[in-house]
Amino acid sequence: MIETNLAQAVDATNDSGPAYDTNIKYLLADKQILSRILKYTMEEFEDMEIGDITGCIGDDIEIGTRPVDAGLSNLGRVKGTMTEDNVLGEGIIYYDIRFTAYHKESEMKILINLEAQRSTDPGKLGYHLENRIVFYLARMISAQKQTEFFHSDFDALRKVRSIWICLDNDETEDSIEEIGLGRKVVFGNKKTLYPVNLMKGIIVNLRSGGGHIAGEDMGKSSNVLIAMLEELLSSKSAEEKKRILTDEYGMVMTAELEGRLQIMCNLSENIEANGIKKGIKEGVRQERIDAIARMIRADATKEQIILYGYTEAEYMEVEKLMYMNV
Repeated sequence: MIETNLAQAVDATNDSGPAYDTNIKYLLADKQILSRILKYTMEEFEDMEIGDITGCIGDDIEIGTRPVDAGLSNLGRVKGTMTEDNVLGEGIIYYDIRFTAYHKESEMKILINLEAQRSTDPGKLGYHLENRIVFYLARMISAQKQTEFFHSDFDALRKVRSIWICLDNDETEDSIEEIGLGRKVVFGNKKTLYPVNLMKGIIVNLRSGGGHIAGEDMGKSSNVLIAMLEELLSSKSAEEKKRILTDEYGMVMTAELEGRLQIMCNLSENIEANGIKKGIKEGVRQERIDAIARMIRADATKEQIILYGYTEAEYMEVEKLMYMNV
């Protein structure tokens, strides 16, 4: 099997720490994945073939190097050299993935940002994700001053799209949403309305389970993109993922993609094992706390409890908890 970028990436999707997050970014940055994301989230590409869309993704902003295998030079990652956005007076923000797509028929250049988002819970984030998406879109527009347009040539502004792959949705919430500018006449008549479609945020909601995507437990989504991404990021083995991506979605299992799939699966196994160990440890601790509480209620002294093998620190902790609950 010819191995390219996609293969390493697939091997790396089963961890829940920084390594997992990094590998997800590299995995999503693979052009085979990006082309499918563009086809099923952007109207500009919905009628195009996957191979043609892959050819629309710019090579000028790749991450890393393109594969040198004959015939596979267009299957690598996109660059991340422009992931930092520093607008004078507006501070610095960092994008997970940022790249350019060229719609060749209309000669349209579209600036795209892609983010992998673990949590959409405002309680955890401290803000509503929708507001962050609007902020990213606004920055992608304002950053075009002196790069895509000059002076007052606002008609030269490029379209911007911010696509968010959200990983924490319930079993029935597999969905794709759009956030954009709307226009309507609130009084009178106006027939020649100029379309306002420069900015659009797109949220792809994947279903989760146990900290990882668990599509195999929930049934396959009826949406092709969501079904593919849930398989890609599931807790299935790397070999099973490779088979599904190849047989069902027609991907070429590149060396990098295959490697990343394997790495992520290995990381997931380690995380799961550590979780089990932590759970056992917490269970034992709770049993000891409960036992001390029962003995205190039975009027056992601190000295007697310590003689049974419990520590003074454990005794003091239980005593404090019982006092607080009085």
